[in-house]
Amino acid sequence: MSYFSHLECSVPCGRPALDPRDPHHLCACGAPLFARYDLVRARTWSRDSLKGREPTMWRYRELMPLFDDEEPVTLGEGFTPLLRARTLGARLGLDRLYIKDESLNPTNSFKARGLSAAITRAVSLGAKTIALPTAGNAGNAAAAYSAAAGLACEVFIPRDAKRPFIDECRLYGAHVTLVDGLITDAGRLAAERGRPLGWYDVSTLKEPYRIEGKKTMAYELAEQMDWRWPDWIVYPTGGGTGLIGMWKAFEEIERIGWVAPQRRPRMVSVQAEGCAPIVRAHQQGTEKTAPWEGAATLADGLRVPSPIGDVLILRALRESGGAAIAVSDTSMVDAMLAIGTDEGVSAAPEGGAALVAIERLVAAGSIKPSDSVVLFNTGGALKYLDVIT
Repeated sequence: MSYFSHLECSVPCGRPALDPRDPHHLCACGAPLFARYDLVRARTWSRDSLKGREPTMWRYRELMPLFDDEEPVTLGEGFTPLLRARTLGARLGLDRLYIKDESLNPTNSFKARGLSAAITRAVSLGAKTIALPTAGNAGNAAAAYSAAAGLACEVFIPRDAKRPFIDECRLYGAHVTLVDGLITDAGRLAAERGRPLGWYDVSTLKEPYRIEGKKTMAYELAEQMDWRWPDWIVYPTGGGTGLIGMWKAFEEIERIGWVAPQRRPRMVSVQAEGCAPIVRAHQQGTEKTAPWEGAATLADGLRVPSPIGDVLILRALRESGGAAIAVSDTSMVDAMLAIGTDEGVSAAPEGGAALVAIERLVAAGSIKPSDSVVLFNTGGALKYLDVIT
């Protein structure tokens, strides 16, 4: 049974709820929209019903943006392993260090979750062409799920993106436009081209559904950790959809009674020193970010100078008592090698960045030896092998 009911402003701004059977992108106030569910009725949904379900993110379909008469566009995304990082943990003095390995999703990253959900809704809403700007992995996922759904896909990607990202979009039949500039420039061009043609825009947080795919990372963590939250979640942050989605999911899961109300995880946003608008805003105590000038990092997923979800990311960090940390490109490459060497996990630089942040928090005494810590490895190393020298 679907409990999907309506869309509302994420701020919220007080405007009326919106019908999800109609296409909507941002709220009239300019803020992202959230999918909402009848969580009172959902309390009758037992977590025991998960036993025997297919190990994908759609095992939680009752609280996903899917009506009873609809089927998801899926390639088997989700339910990625939560691995005990024993060697790295021993080196850091942590007995409960885990890696949530999102590299094992289709197209090699966590972006598969968001695009599966977004394209599922796009199909139901009658879309014919999917469009988005991307730093790399989101474009790969959008192209793959568009192909699975029989939709055309228009990808706008910075010209200096790594060649594997560009080639993989073409592998799935997407039309690729190379853009001079950053992902923000790609976003402007995608909107200018697509709006008059009726393309369905799945840009980060400019539609309500990518976040719903990403929130399933929190559902899986709860299930994999025997319905308890870890003490810390350390998350590489570009657009921040995954962090926002998990923070949203914590409330949903607690309200339907699957996890007893308790202290939620401390959320840590990790960025690159060459593009750290969230870190700067968190340190300055502001509610929004200022655009980061001259954004530069080898971690393409972290090169987002103006995240549209800045207010929501910063709110989650502060409400959780978390942190925001910027790390150097050199250190994140060293750390991705450490993850591979010590744990056998294929980690992108973004995953390496998360390890560097954990090392700093341990050294500062913020993370205690008894704490449970989840490092999110958001993608694999295969598209980044050129950075390993």
